Amino acid sequence: MAKKARNSNKMARTIHRPGKIAGRSALRRRPMPPPVRTISPKAAEAHTIAAATAARPAHQEEGPITALKLPTAELSPAMQAYFKKCQEKLGFVPNVLAAYAFDNAKLEAFVAMYNDLMLAPSGLSKVEREMIAVAVSSQNRCYYCLVAHGAAVRAYSGDPKLGELMVMNYRAARLGKRQRAMLDFAVKMTNQSWAIEEADRERLRRAGFSDRDIWDIAAVAGFFNMSNRVASATDMRPNAEYHAQGR
Repeated sequence: MAKKARNSNKMARTIHRPGKIAGRSALRRRPMPPPVRTISPKAAEAHTIAAATAARPAHQEEGPITALKLPTAELSPAMQAYFKKCQEKLGFVPNVLAAYAFDNAKLEAFVAMYNDLMLAPSGLSKVEREMIAVAVSSQNRCYYCLVAHGAAVRAYSGDPKLGELMVMNYRAARLGKRQRAMLDFAVKMTNQSWAIEEADRERLRRAGFSDRDIWDIAAVAGFFNMSNRVASATDMRPNAEYHAQGR
């Protein structure tokens, strides 16, 4: 009888130790890693371009960059390098570039014109050019350009309030005569370009602008009037990162 009880207790201890047995079994049956997939260099290049132009982090605005369904074209080596440079320097590719990526020729033309107007040497400072961009975009109520270039004004000036004033009403900002004359001219050109006459150009000269500077003011204002209309017509959406820049 005692022998039978001892055997029964031994069985009970065995039955109530499943965790240890299961653990050993689980260690012996580890899942095999998935097979390594290889892709061609061309496919890898296409993936890189698509990731730079289309993929957006979860915190960015949902939905497509524009309302138009335009597939990304094969980009030139120069444009691939430019996208990579943007990713490295800014941490993202501006959506306006991704929007133009359906046509490499149009993308290159847009990039060349933008860089010449906004970054090349000029009698206008970079922040003044960005102020023109925002003042014009405010008249046209262009969401994309107000967000993107409002961020640029904040970043270049180191003054978040100035960026907000440019978006809301540049006339409320405490600007000097030079910048006020510059923005008045750009806004008149936006709303009543047909009404500009020699008196308007003379006011810019009296504020200290050369004739070359006047050309640059007109060129920047003209470029953003075009960009505003294209962005609004296609429902272009800005990168969410812009909202936090320069705050």
